[in-house]
Amino acid sequence: MCDYKKLIEDSMEFVIKISQFLLSLSLLIVLHELGHFIPAKAFKTRVEKFYLFFDVKFSLFKKKIGDTVYGIGWLPLGGYVKISGMIDESMDTEAMKEEPKPWEFRSKPAWQRLIIMLGGVTVNFILAILIYIGMSYFYGDTFLPNDNIKDGLLIENTVANQAGLLTGDKIIAVDGDKIENFSEISEKVLFGKDITIERKGEQSTITFPEDILSQLIDSKEKDFIDLREPFIIVEVPDSSYNKNSGIKTGDIIIGLNNVSTKYADEVKAVLGNLKGQEVTAKLLRDKVETTIPLKISDEGKLGLVYASGSTPKTLEALGYYKFETKEYTFLEAFPVGINKAKAKLASYWKQLGAIFTPSTGAYKGVGGFKAIYDIFPSVWSWQYFWNITAFLSIMLGVLNLLPIPALDGGHVMFLLYEMVSGRKPGDKFMEYAQMVGFFILIALVLFANGNDVYKWITELLNSK
Repeated sequence: MCDYKKLIEDSMEFVIKISQFLLSLSLLIVLHELGHFIPAKAFKTRVEKFYLFFDVKFSLFKKKIGDTVYGIGWLPLGGYVKISGMIDESMDTEAMKEEPKPWEFRSKPAWQRLIIMLGGVTVNFILAILIYIGMSYFYGDTFLPNDNIKDGLLIENTVANQAGLLTGDKIIAVDGDKIENFSEISEKVLFGKDITIERKGEQSTITFPEDILSQLIDSKEKDFIDLREPFIIVEVPDSSYNKNSGIKTGDIIIGLNNVSTKYADEVKAVLGNLKGQEVTAKLLRDKVETTIPLKISDEGKLGLVYASGSTPKTLEALGYYKFETKEYTFLEAFPVGINKAKAKLASYWKQLGAIFTPSTGAYKGVGGFKAIYDIFPSVWSWQYFWNITAFLSIMLGVLNLLPIPALDGGHVMFLLYEMVSGRKPGDKFMEYAQMVGFFILIALVLFANGNDVYKWITELLNSK
């Protein structure tokens, strides 16, 4: 019965996550291709196809309206618009042997072709800005100022510990850039070098090794830097040796044998020193302190299930942290949204730089479709959905600007060469360049999704 219930829960989680994934992907693809379609039509360039997903051999749906066939393919790896007189991923070279027609892409001035090619990424960046503006207006910002983290952070990752960071450290700055909010810390530390910390009232600087990202990926530990949280009991199993101790769901352990344990990490540390003993536990129950006896196993366990990942509201209500909320008027949301988009763009550019620097080992963390699927939550949340979609829109825009033939950036590169030199690359050259770019893209897609498969297999083997 339990297995059946878990199967239902897992199935529902899959349906919710895959629905968000496909909706976000479809929205981004359609709008990106619309960014090419609209200027192409504006410059009277014929668009032969407008497709969501790829129609290899057959389509799930198609309908011709005017000169354009609109359709949905069966292979959800992207989408495309096929523009007449352009060497693209369709590799339709037969039409290129004929004399140029007035409605073809190759017959248009270079500046018009440049606008058509930049249309997709332009839409991606505008979409991200609009989403961040909308989210700022509707949701505002809830954040934890770094100054409000009084007792330091939870840092139990072994790689971070070996690099010099310990639980209880306050991270003050990274590479001289002061940390303002908790949400900035993990990313800045991951891509930083000199970490300024405060430990027991004294400041010092820790220098991370260049391959810290590689070490973190190889360690396969998911947690890096987090907030310290209370030890809140969420379940007392029937099999627990503390079942009849009087402990209840919702109790918070704040002391063991007169040793204060404000945080869960402190509780675990004390348990490790009191293995096999019976202790007096101080509890906080409905904001009232009480004591009960508890047994600790020879492994240093209580046989209880405690909470992790408490919400800001819970942590604030218990007096652990003071979060701040900012709300914005419609006009105030515009500069806030633009700044958020700029920050995400700079962040992703930094990540991309690390990936293309082999010494960092960041390439090991590159993921494909499963990695994107995994970032969506298991419950439907429009706030999370739009936040992820905005980031993916920026990611899609940046990746499409890479100067690889077959990507928008490759076409832009050749168009800029033509505009500067006054010489247009030959059709044969463009055909070969497109083929090279296509093989590069296939290699990158296989590498990224191969990483996903490798991680998935490794997780399966480690779970057994």
